Amino acid sequence: MTRRRTRPTPLPTPPSPEPTRPTPVANLREQVLADCAALKVPLRAEQLDALLNRAEQEGMSHLDFAHRLLSEQADQRRERRIAYRIREAGFRNHHTLDTFDWQFNAQAINRTQIEELATGEFVRRKENLVFVGQSGVGKSHLIEALGRSICAMGYRVRYTTSAGLIEKLTAAMADRTLAQRVRYYAGFDLLIVDEFGFDRLERREAQDAASLFFKVIDARMQKHSIALVTNVDFDAWGEYLGDSHLAMALMDRIVDGATIIKINGKSYRAARVQPTKTTRPG
Repeated sequence: MTRRRTRPTPLPTPPSPEPTRPTPVANLREQVLADCAALKVPLRAEQLDALLNRAEQEGMSHLDFAHRLLSEQADQRRERRIAYRIREAGFRNHHTLDTFDWQFNAQAINRTQIEELATGEFVRRKENLVFVGQSGVGKSHLIEALGRSICAMGYRVRYTTSAGLIEKLTAAMADRTLAQRVRYYAGFDLLIVDEFGFDRLERREAQDAASLFFKVIDARMQKHSIALVTNVDFDAWGEYLGDSHLAMALMDRIVDGATIIKINGKSYRAARVQPTKTTRPG
């Protein structure tokens, strides 16, 4: 008996897909804006329109258009981050290197050295910086200007005066949050302590001032950089702090291996004071 072979039933041919219709330009524009909003990219409609017009006029390639669109947004985000870091740093003034009078103490201040410090390399290497000099020679202006430049390099910076630091630490000790406050100051890439030795407010306000200051410095040792601005020379630290052993421990943590800049120059403030001329009655 011969078996008949049956042919397999052919599968039905799927219907051919309908041709994709191009999305209208207006809809694409709205979609781009909606996508940017979803990605939290602050692209305004007028920004997109301006770039589209420019691309059409200049005949930009797709890659060039994408680069210009993204780079503009990236630049704006970088500027916002820098502005945030500068606010977080808590600078008292708006000093920059551009506003510094380099000619006044030209013989006492090495501009090339300062501009090298502004690159933030010492912060990357976790090294310290110490400015020493009498009041009025521009130390505070320079350290704030450096701090702002280092913020722009992407580092987190905190500025404080010595008295302000002790005040915060003393308050934290009183409410038993000293450990958290020390961790706060220890976390920044660069901690700037200005006016160390400016007056004796720290020791008048708190008997534990020197040991509190030491806690912060010790917590940062070999982890992050410290920039100290002082008018007290190193051999007088023991007298200023009232504890020679603690002074040596501080110098060991701050000064050893640090960049030390001693400024022996004229006082800006003294130069601003003009002698008053008196006339004798004739």
